[in-house]
Amino acid sequence: MTVTDPIADMLVRIKNASMRRHPTVDVPYSKMKEKILEILLREGYIARYEVIGEIPQKYIRVYLKYKGKTPVIQDVKRVSKPGRRYYVNKEEIPRVLGGLGIAILSTSKGIMTDKEARLLGVGGELICMVW
Repeated sequence: MTVTDPIADMLVRIKNASMRRHPTVDVPYSKMKEKILEILLREGYIARYEVIGEIPQKYIRVYLKYKGKTPVIQDVKRVSKPGRRYYVNKEEIPRVLGGLGIAILSTSKGIMTDKEARLLGVGGELICMVW
């Protein structure tokens, strides 16, 4: 099956698995997905992840995080899509739930959170928002 938006596919897999209280979820590997997962790990939205296998069957196992029985990731929203890219400059970077969530951007300085982008004074493609 061909996936037209691999990033959205990963985010939805993580969201669905956490809503069903699964301990892990597997997603096909890509460098961009790994960078996004690094941010989610650093910000405390997932417990950990590991890259498993060799190309072409390489995948990432994501270990989900819960507070009691409540998933840490409440929702995710894919903003920039393959058919409709969404770019923001440094002044337009949104604050997710008044700072309780994060926005992930792809900038000229790499993939980073909204806070890091504001600190560096760069804008870019708004990939997704997580809360």
